[in-house]
Amino acid sequence: MTPKKPQKPRKKQKDDQLAEYRGKRDPARTPEPVPDERVLPHGDDDTFVVQEHHARSLHWDLRFERDGVLVSWAVPKGLPWSPKTNHLAVHTEDHPLEYATFEGDIPQGEYGGGEVAIWDRGTYETEKWSEREVKVVIHGSRVSGRYVLFRTRGKNWMIHRMDPPADPDAEPLPERLRPMRPARRARLPRDPEAWGFEFAWGGRRLLAYVEGGRTRFTDGRGRAVDGPGRLGSRLGAALGARPALLDGELAVLEGRETYMVFDVPHLDGRPLLDVPYAERRETLDGLELAGPLWRTAPWYPAEGDAVRDAAREQGLPGIVAKRLDSPYRPGEESDDWRLYS
Repeated sequence: MTPKKPQKPRKKQKDDQLAEYRGKRDPARTPEPVPDERVLPHGDDDTFVVQEHHARSLHWDLRFERDGVLVSWAVPKGLPWSPKTNHLAVHTEDHPLEYATFEGDIPQGEYGGGEVAIWDRGTYETEKWSEREVKVVIHGSRVSGRYVLFRTRGKNWMIHRMDPPADPDAEPLPERLRPMRPARRARLPRDPEAWGFEFAWGGRRLLAYVEGGRTRFTDGRGRAVDGPGRLGSRLGAALGARPALLDGELAVLEGRETYMVFDVPHLDGRPLLDVPYAERRETLDGLELAGPLWRTAPWYPAEGDAVRDAAREQGLPGIVAKRLDSPYRPGEESDDWRLYS
């Protein structure tokens, strides 16, 4: 007779661990799982999930299966990729295990209203778990490594990466960058096939530094400035966890201020200053930036005359020609970029 495999002893359940979770949600109004029974499903205490949550402010929800529930923290800037930076993690109510697969829209007006999408998921191993400190080894498809969460005050914790950077070659966004400037010229290039052409929008030059769903701005002289209205928060939410430095103009189009983005000097931990203009533009186009307050500015290789005629018809102040193989030279006025009025 084959002996039975010994079962893992289950810990005694607390009284209704999901009471706070249920109390904040109406199952008739939200698509989130709201289990009725007090008996909790039990797994192997090794599942984790990170959900990108576009609520009132973008954040990431980090959840670990523990004793039949998902113990949860809201991380406003996402998990740190380097041990040099600690991120705030706010401890929230336990969630049911079914929440590990939840994606969908929570109706506005409900608790946590907004879109929820799974950003990463996988397994984890526990090294330490106490009321003030949690050490884990995470095995996900987008994030892996040793992390520690430690309580600072009340519900506020910090999360720290204990391993070396996930990508040793990644570089943080620069603190500030002075934009490259075009030189004024009268005649279009004689070799138009070597140039890309853009409209000059006549707006205010702004560089946008987007990281962890947040955005800060500098002006054409590299000085920190406030972004208009809700541009910063909405642009940050559009890029999510992708760090990016964008260059563009804040122009008035159809009666509304719109951030027209025409370059990307830094993306995903990689400086793109030495990458040719044509490749940077293709990278920028791939971001598909299009929102109520921003859009990717169009560009037209080798079509200088047509772009100039269109600018005049639309009452725009001019056009800019940019050599296709030109790097991005911060703070310089370069003949590789030429402004025509």
